[in-house]
Amino acid sequence: MMRAEKACLALASLFGAGLAANGLCMLASPAAWYLAVPGVTTTGPFNQHFLRDIGLVFVLIGAAFLFGAARPVLRVTLWGAAALWLAGHALFHVWEVAVGICGTSALVRDFPAVTLPALIAIALTVWAARHVTSARPASSHQ
Repeated sequence: MMRAEKACLALASLFGAGLAANGLCMLASPAAWYLAVPGVTTTGPFNQHFLRDIGLVFVLIGAAFLFGAARPVLRVTLWGAAALWLAGHALFHVWEVAVGICGTSALVRDFPAVTLPALIAIALTVWAARHVTSARPASSHQ
């Protein structure tokens, strides 16, 4: 395995573990999560059910990156699906600023927890798509 591949798989594994851990915190202690994450309290009142719904999404997205790191044949599908949700989430935050729901400072505040994960997911998915042929067994028809 080449150094770049090891680095990408390590990043995907750490990323997946972090996303899953975030989701588990949301599931286990939604009120503490709501109060601890900067900016969350400005998005609306505490809703335990909603936070746990989103926590489950983060657990599944984290699992997608972890399983994708271990299963090359599923990598693009798993990471791509996860990247779509994360990108949609980031675009929703941009839309909120565009229509005046939030000020532009929300984009800076939310960047580490919303936009950056989407960019990482997209980058990992693009990397995986470019390397998908190396994950397939060589064809016996030559």
